[in-house]
Amino acid sequence: MASAFDTPRANPRAKPASRPEPRDPAPGAAQGTAGAAQGIAQTAGQGSGRSPGPAPGPIPGGRSVRLRGGFDVATLAGLAAAAAVIVIAITAGGSLRAFVDPPSLMIVLGGTLAVTTASFSLGDVAVAWKNAAAVLVHQRLDPKGVARQVLLLAEAARRAGPETLKNVLPELRAEPFLHRSVTLITEGLPPDVMEHMLTGEVEAAAGGHGKSAGVLRRASEVAPAMGLIGTLVGLVQMLGSLNDPSAIGPAMALALLTTFYGAVLGNVVLAPLAAKVERAAEDDALVKTLYTIGAVSIARQENPRRLEMLLNAVLPPGKRIQYFDREAPRVGA
Repeated sequence: MASAFDTPRANPRAKPASRPEPRDPAPGAAQGTAGAAQGIAQTAGQGSGRSPGPAPGPIPGGRSVRLRGGFDVATLAGLAAAAAVIVIAITAGGSLRAFVDPPSLMIVLGGTLAVTTASFSLGDVAVAWKNAAAVLVHQRLDPKGVARQVLLLAEAARRAGPETLKNVLPELRAEPFLHRSVTLITEGLPPDVMEHMLTGEVEAAAGGHGKSAGVLRRASEVAPAMGLIGTLVGLVQMLGSLNDPSAIGPAMALALLTTFYGAVLGNVVLAPLAAKVERAAEDDALVKTLYTIGAVSIARQENPRRLEMLLNAVLPPGKRIQYFDREAPRVGA
């Protein structure tokens, strides 16, 4: 069976087990590293739907995994569609200016932020808003592509030794967690110690994302409550101004608009963002778990076929790969 790192420039008459001879190898680079970079480039081409071709040089490790896109289209499209529906409903029956009331906004926005901060801390709230903004523009890695990348690195380490991965470290900076994992491999850290360190980092990151989602969940619960508080304030003002007809209108606007603002903020904005942060945390944990399994397996110098089984045990059923049975021959073809 042809190796996953055989390049298109290899002699087609060569035996499958022989290592291909690149035409113009980079000065001082090991053949195993060149094969790894070539195989990573070919996998990237397969993930994007393009036919694999010879790579002109080392390909960054992050680029070898097919990205699902920059902006999260589903979140942005959903929020934009909800806002459009509300605006159309408002303008169809009246003026949009009638739904703008600064005191109501102050009660809902200021009250929601204050109560949420009281429930957590300034640092937790700041990180939560940062993560909420990140999920709108973050890049999600395809777990199937991540598994392929891990197997390519495992093949390179098995053919030329784990030390050869030092030559591809600069190309892995696009994925900080993978870069740290491969660095630990090249430094000869014991596999058990490495597994403990990487697993702890995965759990810490998951806990941080979970706390951010909790902050947003709490804010989504507080916003409608602040709207109700604003409604009560407006009603009290209205009842206290029954002898002044000019004051009844502003008080009634405050009473109704705070409920409107609280419902929109809590159910249209904050609750979806909390759910998206939770989903992003799950995706991030899966990718880092795949990298951890791969790094520990490479450090233990296990057979890449066993690594494939370990990765498939973690991957969702629709994302499992058959690298050595189907994909590896095509990569080296």
